[in-house]
Amino acid sequence: MKESLVIKSHFLIIIMAGYFTLVLNWPFFSRLYGYIFALESYSSAFALSIPALLFSLLCFLFSLFVVKGLSKLIFIPLLIISAVVSYASQEYGVVFNYGMIENVVETDVAEASSYVNIRSLIYVVLLGLIPAVFVYRIEISYFPFLKELGVRVAVQLCAVLMSFGMAWGFYEDYAAVGRNNQGIQRYINPTEYIYSTVNFLKTNYVTAQQEFISLGDDAKIATAHAGKKPTFMVMALGETARATEYEYNGYSRATNSFTKPLQMLSLGSVESCGTATAVSVPCMFSFLTHANYDKEAAAHQDNVLDVLAKAGVQVYWVDNNSGCKGVCKHVTTIKVDVSATNPNCDGEYCFDQVLLPYLSNLLKRNKGRDTLLVLHLIGSHGPTYYRRYPEQQRFFTPDCARSDIQNCTHEELQNSYDNTIRYTDFVISEIIRQLETASADYDTALVYMSDHGESLGEKGLYLHGLPYDIAPSEQKHVPALVWASHDYRTDRLWQPACMEKPAGQVSQDVLSHSLLGMMEVETALYDKTMDVSAQWRCIERPIAAQHTAANDKQPELIQPGAKPL
Repeated sequence: MKESLVIKSHFLIIIMAGYFTLVLNWPFFSRLYGYIFALESYSSAFALSIPALLFSLLCFLFSLFVVKGLSKLIFIPLLIISAVVSYASQEYGVVFNYGMIENVVETDVAEASSYVNIRSLIYVVLLGLIPAVFVYRIEISYFPFLKELGVRVAVQLCAVLMSFGMAWGFYEDYAAVGRNNQGIQRYINPTEYIYSTVNFLKTNYVTAQQEFISLGDDAKIATAHAGKKPTFMVMALGETARATEYEYNGYSRATNSFTKPLQMLSLGSVESCGTATAVSVPCMFSFLTHANYDKEAAAHQDNVLDVLAKAGVQVYWVDNNSGCKGVCKHVTTIKVDVSATNPNCDGEYCFDQVLLPYLSNLLKRNKGRDTLLVLHLIGSHGPTYYRRYPEQQRFFTPDCARSDIQNCTHEELQNSYDNTIRYTDFVISEIIRQLETASADYDTALVYMSDHGESLGEKGLYLHGLPYDIAPSEQKHVPALVWASHDYRTDRLWQPACMEKPAGQVSQDVLSHSLLGMMEVETALYDKTMDVSAQWRCIERPIAAQHTAANDKQPELIQPGAKPL
């Protein structure tokens, strides 16, 4: 079918640059002008120069994309993807930097579908799909090669001169805005997500792979006395829980009513390693710190689960979330089957109570063996918070029963989120009760720590995943709790007078060394100063010889409806 409209290539560049500037970059301008208009005084000419500067820069960028035979193949997906990015940035304050691209790639279908709603579909159709159809239907006219080249150079030269003129004429204003709004340029569409995607692909698929570094080959389990019971520890890995909503940290609402009678110890507001699961989870289980964390380095060396397994600990990972991000690739791993016939599952998600039978199963099967079981909770994963807790746990009302959470009242959104925190507290209390009943066979303990926090509309931001340097504290401060049975505390000489929250700011950097210490694993990797449990042992004691309990064979963890990874 013949296209109904003919457009010269250089006009297409101008049209696309104008559309991206005036429409798809509205999230960028709304934030930037919000700052400028709040100033006591500002230059109107400077304010008007900003879209002109962006337009000229996009003209230069798009002039590189308009290539005969390829223009439509480039612009059609670019428009649709940019509409999705614009919606996420506008409604949730999301920045599509490297970490967010990594998160998108590793997100499963169920998690991605939670962001789809009528509002998002209308937005993407109107601002992305319809313009893409327009580009598909038009005929792009090109000059002969040399003339086309001349016209293209002229467009680029005009764009450069216009950009230089704007930047030079308002240099002081741009410098001041840049200093006071570091990271605002990351909202520019499509430059940020294109750059981040290229960087992600280069890092993961082009750069030469590093050699794997084996760590903790000297690891061994030590016992305090002959005949000591084996240790069974649960690491409950939380999702999207922020520290401010925990009663233990001063919150006024009853979000921890289930665990408060169980002698839990809170580590306070813990600083996360990242603002998204794809960063925080590999980082917190690695022996790297937030200051020197590198994804590739972490992926090519043993983490704490690997070292514990080398020492003879039976390590299991049961996942009710979107995967372990590579952390569990060397240990026995079970993915909860959300499609299984189970009252805790709806075909897309399962409530975290679904994890309890796995714990019960393993407590019976693994007697005589030192064991660490990681339970990866779905916790408070948004935006569909209302799907993270069953009806009987709908404690705070009215709640927000929709995915476009920005259209709920703050009270509704806060109630839904607090219900997820309270429900997680219930699940943790049920885990502890199972561990208590197994105290005749094991010394039992539990560590709970969330991966990252969440924004609930503060400063116009929702969800998580902002670049760490500009992310608010709500996305970077998480809860962490510790519980241990009476025999566990006695065997390790933990003294009640010493069992206090560590002084100073605690970060997720302490997790790996604390797990080694709490499992009593000796290795040169272990750093006592980074083991929060070390201070609770007021009386030092010699570490006995290597534990010789039957840790040689790891039995199969079987649960109906589970899918081994």
